[in-house]
Amino acid sequence: MWAPQAGPQLHLIEADWCNEAFFGGARGGGKTDCLLGDYLQDVNKYGVAWKGIFFRRTYSELEPAIARAKELYIPMGAEWRAGSKTFTFPSGATIKFRFLQTLEDADNYQGHEYTWIGIDEAGNWDDERKLNKLRATLRSSAHVPTKRIRLSGNPGGKGATWIKPRYIDPSPLGYIPLKDEDSGLERIFIPSKVTDNKILLENDPDYVNRLKQLGSPELVRMWLDGDWDAELGQYFAGVDDVVIRPFDIPESWSIIRGFDWGYDKPFSVIWAAIADGTQPFAVNRYIPRGAMVVFREWYGASAPNKGLRMNCENIAKGIIEREADLKNYNFIYSVADTACFNASTGVSLAEQLAIGGVTFRKSDKNRVSGWQQIRNRITGTNGFPMIYLFETARDLIRTLKALKHDDKKPEDADTDLEDHAPDALRYMAMSRPWSPPVPQAKKRREPTINELLEDFDRRRGWEG
Repeated sequence: MWAPQAGPQLHLIEADWCNEAFFGGARGGGKTDCLLGDYLQDVNKYGVAWKGIFFRRTYSELEPAIARAKELYIPMGAEWRAGSKTFTFPSGATIKFRFLQTLEDADNYQGHEYTWIGIDEAGNWDDERKLNKLRATLRSSAHVPTKRIRLSGNPGGKGATWIKPRYIDPSPLGYIPLKDEDSGLERIFIPSKVTDNKILLENDPDYVNRLKQLGSPELVRMWLDGDWDAELGQYFAGVDDVVIRPFDIPESWSIIRGFDWGYDKPFSVIWAAIADGTQPFAVNRYIPRGAMVVFREWYGASAPNKGLRMNCENIAKGIIEREADLKNYNFIYSVADTACFNASTGVSLAEQLAIGGVTFRKSDKNRVSGWQQIRNRITGTNGFPMIYLFETARDLIRTLKALKHDDKKPEDADTDLEDHAPDALRYMAMSRPWSPPVPQAKKRREPTINELLEDFDRRRGWEG
């Protein structure tokens, strides 16, 4: 019979009081085994009322988990039904094995009832909405107090954009229960590394050395050390180098505004000032003339990659409120996604925003050129960046760093990721931002010899 190894596996098994747990980190930490074992512990306790379901993203990804489950469950008397992909235990407990790739797949489980839900390699899911739909199925008409959701995963992958802020960032070292503000339910992160899997290391002592030969330092940090801050395939390098502490923007600097629309997805409003050379140094950094300094953002999200569903009237109102302290600045223009100007189905979004008092012009939406504009500004001229980001622009910084290359079109960024704030920045970068010349005081011209003589004659005449 399966038994947890001392360390993270045992900690997960003992956390049956916790509604939701994320188990993982490095490769080889025994994640799949631990999920399968976590389900096992209540098979005999609740019998037919113990109903489990185990997910992977695709069927091909599911096959190794099914093979391992057969090794663990069949010796315990479980019967495997290949047609329904279900194990049934002598106690009557059941666990189904399913793949779930799209939101429509998640809709198929409406009305279902499970007491245990396992999601293996959750990082392969691009957003949390699939999990949100499954949460509604965690219920029981019988008295089962230990109903729970268990997830596993590694750093990297599309899912990192929602896994990291939900489970890792609030408790990087793990083991601290986190209470959900809306539901009051608790969740916990239990980190696991290959060094915790003694059985694997005994059976395959070269496994760690093979991980070290992956070739990419970032991949080694993610898969060997479980480093959630390492980014593989990062689209922009050097973002941290242009993040600066906030300072007072000089009133002579002009302001531009960028906007990316979103309703179900987040919207993003970004304000940037264009340096005019009057204050070349700020917070110990050289700010060249023409540099774009992002000093404010409004990210319309209720959760990672989930919008506020806010109408244009309230967005316009929110923008105006956030610009109340900028009345003495010169707004030279504002740019927005061209989709905002589509009037084919009625009044365009841009017109609705204009009625609310906020106007925009169409952006240049060339994606690859726009990303290159941002990259060129980060790299800078003569070693000096031409873009700076206040550290308070947290969502812009977070999503810029999380952008990855598109697998099918490497020169572009992956559009499936959370790219709304980077899009707003791209519109501004492609608008060719400029800084009006600073009015210069006229220099006093020295008089010529003839002018001095004429002036002398006039003075002598006046005196006479």
